[in-house]
Amino acid sequence: MRALVKHWPRILVTLLPLVVALLHAVGAVRLGVLDRLDSIIYDSRLRATMPKTLDDRVVIVDIDEKSLADVGRWPWGRNHLSELTNELFERQKIALLGFDIVFAEADESSGLKRLNELAQRELRDQPGFVDKLKQLQGSLDYDALFAKSLEGRAVVLGYYLTGDRDGHTSGVLPAPVMTKEALQGRPIKFTSWNGYGSNIAQIANAAPVAGHFNPIPEGDGVVRSLPLIAEYKGNYYESLSLAMFRMLAGLPTVSPGFPKERILGRSYQGLESIQLKLGAKTLAIPVDDQVSALIPFRGFGGPKGGSFRYVSAADLLSKALPAESLKNKIVLVGTTAPGLQDLRVTPVSEIYPGVEAHANVISGLLDGNTLVKPDYAIGYEVVMLLFAGLTLAFALPLVSATRAVILSVVVAAIVGGLNLWLYLGAGLVLPLAGALIMVATAFALNMSYGYFVESRSKRELANLFGTYVPPELVDEMVKDPDSYSMEATNREMTVMFCDMRGFTKMSEQMEPIQLQSLLNGVFTRLTGIIRANRGTIDKYMGDCVMAFWGAPVETSEHAHLAVKSAMEMANAVRGINEEHRAKGIPEIGIGIGVNTGNMCVGDMGSNIRKSYTVIGDAVNLGSRLEGLSKVYGVDIVVSESARKLAPDFGWQELDRVRVKGKDQAVAIFWPVAPANRIGAETEAELKAWGAFLKAYRAQDWEQCDLLMMNLLRMNAKKYLYHLYSDRVASMRLLPFDLEWDGATNFETK
Repeated sequence: MRALVKHWPRILVTLLPLVVALLHAVGAVRLGVLDRLDSIIYDSRLRATMPKTLDDRVVIVDIDEKSLADVGRWPWGRNHLSELTNELFERQKIALLGFDIVFAEADESSGLKRLNELAQRELRDQPGFVDKLKQLQGSLDYDALFAKSLEGRAVVLGYYLTGDRDGHTSGVLPAPVMTKEALQGRPIKFTSWNGYGSNIAQIANAAPVAGHFNPIPEGDGVVRSLPLIAEYKGNYYESLSLAMFRMLAGLPTVSPGFPKERILGRSYQGLESIQLKLGAKTLAIPVDDQVSALIPFRGFGGPKGGSFRYVSAADLLSKALPAESLKNKIVLVGTTAPGLQDLRVTPVSEIYPGVEAHANVISGLLDGNTLVKPDYAIGYEVVMLLFAGLTLAFALPLVSATRAVILSVVVAAIVGGLNLWLYLGAGLVLPLAGALIMVATAFALNMSYGYFVESRSKRELANLFGTYVPPELVDEMVKDPDSYSMEATNREMTVMFCDMRGFTKMSEQMEPIQLQSLLNGVFTRLTGIIRANRGTIDKYMGDCVMAFWGAPVETSEHAHLAVKSAMEMANAVRGINEEHRAKGIPEIGIGIGVNTGNMCVGDMGSNIRKSYTVIGDAVNLGSRLEGLSKVYGVDIVVSESARKLAPDFGWQELDRVRVKGKDQAVAIFWPVAPANRIGAETEAELKAWGAFLKAYRAQDWEQCDLLMMNLLRMNAKKYLYHLYSDRVASMRLLPFDLEWDGATNFETK
């Protein structure tokens, strides 16, 4: 929670795309680019998942260029359509015939009207003419011929609805399949029209079942759906494809399918489906909020598209097609001829026969494979946006750039995968573009804010401390840059001074360039040890290096890490000397002083030059301890305050000293080894040494001599023991001093 509070500006920035996407989803601020992208996603997915297989149940009789060339230009005399209808039912034995054509005007192409006028006027006195006309009346009344071919057969006529300002009408509408009362007052958003162009009464009465063939072009002009039911003056009329499907099913009644109660006991006021009821059977066809169905395209369309069989009308009229070739087929009569203007722009082709759109819907209804954008699409989109947006807003500020990429991809994959699963498994077309763009935008804004705002302070922090502290500490610091600064502060820390000895002698024997290279090599190895133990390099002073622990990154192990570094540095120098001996180069010595105490750390210096350093009495003592290392013949001298905070090492007390500038004596120690590596012999030696110091501080010189003899027997080469042996020899010459505290005073630095 604390981390989230710290990143609240970044969280708010990430939430901005979520707010915009939610406003788009609920329709408050409609973004055309997202609608267009949703359409592109839908179109691409539709093309990728089309079965591209032949549905041999549906056949399209095509009034194609060949038919126009053989029979004549359109519109044909309805005697030809009568012949076509009879051929389909009598010789081909089809199951159902639908016309994607409207017969809005009487057919006068036979000249019968003019002949009747002649019989009533100029030729009325010619009995032979009138008698002959009566004989030919039946064969010349093409509308009657066509109507007779339709009577009593499974035929569905087509018509169109219009939405012009004047509400023009022509022809006869079929009976509506649903009335306003059936909707129970619900505000359903039907596609509504105020005019129509339908079939003349003579033909409409012969085939009373008809359906409108209006497509619904979207804003980009692409036809993706067909209204299964449309509204005209308070009544509701079915589409051509639905009418044909109903006729196949025995003309079940049509009723609205209301959704069940959803949230908090409230019922959605839209329409979930249209229900076809025949006896005890009910079939629900899902629809969108405009009572439309998306066209389930099977392929790329046209005679060569492979989705449906196309038969030229000319071949049927000439009886070139063998009998019963279309037995029990569902037949749609339409056209692919460009001049007849029934070609549409669809998601799968820019030149798509309008009649095949209806064939696809019929095929989908037969298979129960309809695509629909459900009434709850808005709710689904809101839920997906909240899931994705809130996940990214509260997670992205807390993770690295690599993990942010992975998280964003995973969230997008979940949203996209669920959307695809619902599409393939249930035929649900749900919005996706808003969520994907929101994820991408949220990621981009979050990363941009992190780089240009937060990373700026991180880069500044890295530039400030990069030369002082190890890279891993810089990485740790940049996670919370506000917690670190160059401002001075007081805290308990541990400081180390390390001085290389022997370089003066080496400088007399080596060229300056060689000496510089050698010194840099030694410093590089020792500095690497300090940085590996999370130490901060303060400065290099000639052949001395200064470091400290506990800043800028605080740690409770600062003393332990400093002592560990000191021991590793001493071992490293021993290895360097082995290399020097092999090369004939003089060996070097090392002296290290380590002290823990309260210090002031920060950026200090002048306006011209500053340095991140530590100051204070504890720092001065650390410097003094480094100088004492050569006095006691050891490579490391550690103060008592540091020793207490580093219990994981075995210690040998060296002395109690009072350095220059200090009135209080402090105990100093040498780290023997890690506590778990001290053997029995070393432990016995340390115990004997402790007894010696006790006798020494009690001024019991006789006991000191006895104990020293034992210590020299244990470790005859140890300089410390010889130092104290000489001290005892000198001090026994002095009288007993009641005020002596056992400390050694040093008046020089």
